[in-house]
Amino acid sequence: VQLPASGGGLVQAGGSLRLSCAASGRTFSGLDMGWFRQAPGEEREFVAGISWSGGRIAYSDSVKGRFTISKSNTKSTLYLQMNSPKPEDTATYYCAADTRRQVGTWGPDKYGYWGRGTQVTVSS
Repeated sequence: VQLPASGGGLVQAGGSLRLSCAASGRTFSGLDMGWFRQAPGEEREFVAGISWSGGRIAYSDSVKGRFTISKSNTKSTLYLQMNSPKPEDTATYYCAADTRRQVGTWGPDKYGYWGRGTQVTVSS
């Protein structure tokens, strides 16, 4: 599964940005998907996840109410709408895919495929 993320850049705090991840190589509609981020010197952390059907969605507490994860099966694309970003959201963002549809976890071990990241920088 190829998962190139795009849409990153420089954004002012309080603005908005939408990240995309155009998946290829497997049937997208059958994949659980997730967004993670990693800041310099920090561990990779979970941001948001969505099940293959869209019926299960989860967010980290740090982004809940500000970010929205969604997927378009017709476009085979995962999205992360980032509203009201904060400087602490600055990181490289990665999308990930789980072909086994594991339930009960949203952590990095769930995902077997990772894409190239896209840098998001939020200025104050």
